[in-house]
Amino acid sequence: MALLYSAVLVLLFVCHSAADVSDTDYGGVPLWINRFLGEPSVLSLQGRMDPASFRANNPQECPLQCDCPIQWPTALYCDHRGLADIPESLPDRTQYLFLQGNNISSLSSSALANVTKLRWLILDYNQLKSEKLDQAGLQNQTQLYYLFANHNRLSSVPSTLPSGLKQLRLAYNQISSISPGAFQNLLNLTLLLLQGNRLQVITEEDFKGLLSLNLLDLSENWFLTVPRYLPASIEQLYLSNNSLSGLDQGSFVSLLNLKYLRLSHCGLQSSSVHQQVFNISSLVELDLSYNKLITIPTVPTTLQYLYMEANEIQEFTTTSFCREVGPMSYSRMKMLRLDGNKMSHQQLPSDWVFCLRVLERIYI
Repeated sequence: MALLYSAVLVLLFVCHSAADVSDTDYGGVPLWINRFLGEPSVLSLQGRMDPASFRANNPQECPLQCDCPIQWPTALYCDHRGLADIPESLPDRTQYLFLQGNNISSLSSSALANVTKLRWLILDYNQLKSEKLDQAGLQNQTQLYYLFANHNRLSSVPSTLPSGLKQLRLAYNQISSISPGAFQNLLNLTLLLLQGNRLQVITEEDFKGLLSLNLLDLSENWFLTVPRYLPASIEQLYLSNNSLSGLDQGSFVSLLNLKYLRLSHCGLQSSSVHQQVFNISSLVELDLSYNKLITIPTVPTTLQYLYMEANEIQEFTTTSFCREVGPMSYSRMKMLRLDGNKMSHQQLPSDWVFCLRVLERIYI
């Protein structure tokens, strides 16, 4: 059964040339497709198939600006066509609409009026502006699961989003605020990408309603402190490339399910990082690379992957991640990266082999 499942879920993250990078980026998180559901290829068809062949072999109606491959009858590929607007009279069978790599700056309710079963709407690499989004045009898409608008010119998170959304990807826009009530009905949202924006503050109301959120990416924003009001369901939190002034003991105390935490390139210094801030019992992976730390903070015994490369660490003691159990000390660490610091193999403590029994790789 496991083999069958892995064969059905196909991960497409292939870059054949520089032109393909934007097709497979999707905000930096690969897009899984499920063949049982008839989900189409996520790669652009530009230059890969002859449009004339599509039309000669496909009896279904297809807009002139798009490709409608017969093997994916519910998919419409209108990407990289230099379009200023969404094509008119989209076929009502359309469930997967690819519009990335155009010059679309607005989204009207009439543009999608004929499409009532839309599941994916891909608008990456366009010129979308918040003031030109017709909120009703999105809200009426009751079956929409994935909305991607990475690399646009949005200044805020839209206020009326389809309640069935599972993934919302708004990376690399100009977002500085979250519209009131934007997420209040998104009970099924599991992934939210907001990296590469201009967010500075998260209020208590901003993320209300996100009861199922698993992955939240707030990297490359303008935060000076870790936002306090984050959904408790989060398992993956990315905050890299923010200029954080420090971390106190309660920075992550409300995130009881947190497993993966990224804090690289944040300018963190040991003097401003509480020694117990990462002692989170659920934590599996912690990335603190490319900071200014001179010591390794205490981490939980559950931690398996610790990335501390390119800091200013001069010594290594096992007390940071080993715990005493009777006469023995132990840790579940599988990978430890200390390369790019100010220490050598000779500075490893004599007891590290006994403490890190399951360690598979160590870089110094």
